[in-house]
Amino acid sequence: MRAPRTENAPRNGAGGNAVTATGFLYDPLFLEHDTGAGHPERRQRLTTTLKELQGRSWFARLRKLAARRGEEEWVRAVHAPDYVRRAEHACRNGAPFLDVPDVRICKNSYEVALRAAGATLELADRLADGTIDNGFALLRPPGHHAETALAMGFCLFNNAAILVRYLQGRHGLDKIAVLDWDVHHGNGTQHCFEQDPSVLYISLHQYPFYPGTGAAHETGDGRGRGATVNCPMAAGSGDAEYRQAFRERVLPALNAFRPEAIVLSAGFDAHRDDPLANIELSTECYGWMSRRILEVAERHCAGRVLSLLEGGYHPRALPACVASHLAEMCGNGGPETAGAEDAPEIPPRTSPPTNLA
Repeated sequence: MRAPRTENAPRNGAGGNAVTATGFLYDPLFLEHDTGAGHPERRQRLTTTLKELQGRSWFARLRKLAARRGEEEWVRAVHAPDYVRRAEHACRNGAPFLDVPDVRICKNSYEVALRAAGATLELADRLADGTIDNGFALLRPPGHHAETALAMGFCLFNNAAILVRYLQGRHGLDKIAVLDWDVHHGNGTQHCFEQDPSVLYISLHQYPFYPGTGAAHETGDGRGRGATVNCPMAAGSGDAEYRQAFRERVLPALNAFRPEAIVLSAGFDAHRDDPLANIELSTECYGWMSRRILEVAERHCAGRVLSLLEGGYHPRALPACVASHLAEMCGNGGPETAGAEDAPEIPPRTSPPTNLA
């Protein structure tokens, strides 16, 4: 793992110019998770977002990464073996849903979910070998509602939790922070880590709301008490309330914890136009939140932020918010460069680097 940069040091550029190598990971296989007509978690979420990103001049400068099939040992580091087998059996035998009716599946869904988990592992490996400084995965199905042995809320495998255990188990990191700004509380991620003091879980979410967890008094259990920070937001909350929560709770908790990497469960369904919730964030607020997290990461962990798509269901708001988020990750979008050449896609590693520590 490269040493943390000093506050005034450039990222990867010569002559003092701050240049960030931002990884971008997408795979067409993610479109093969067919949730059926009328389901909000549909393939068009990715196709419209990708089209929006491809229209931004800075998109050409992102490091395009190729996903791989996630190794089941890392999925089982989070999920019960019986659950993994049940998910595989349900998908391959054509069941219409897994566990609950809103987790719609098809015959390809198990392989797609493994590829989504593998996308997070690839981000970690490329962070470890220095290919990228930070990264974003445009993936589906989402993951933060998936419990150890129960599918929920459109989610099969908990991508963020799998990534955390991989960063710790494969790459030697200890203290990982997970920030979840999806409008729905990440019950699965919280429950996975609520007794683990090595993982700080922070969530901003509408409350009371689906899935019913995430009250302010939920702060972790046992040795993990204090390592869960819930910021329940009332319906109708907007930019001002989220900025206040960041200043008073999110940023102080992150700075006190001093993470070695930050994982973002980046849902964009708290946007004012999203049909599934009642929070009133602007597109610009996602850029503001992204900027604050990157500043914390620069201070404590050499800028290591790995961001994973969770929710976001408005066909225009989601692409705009992802673009705002990614522009910050790659350095405010940098200067507009018309006619920039697309960087070639970087294939998955055949063997992961040993560690980040």
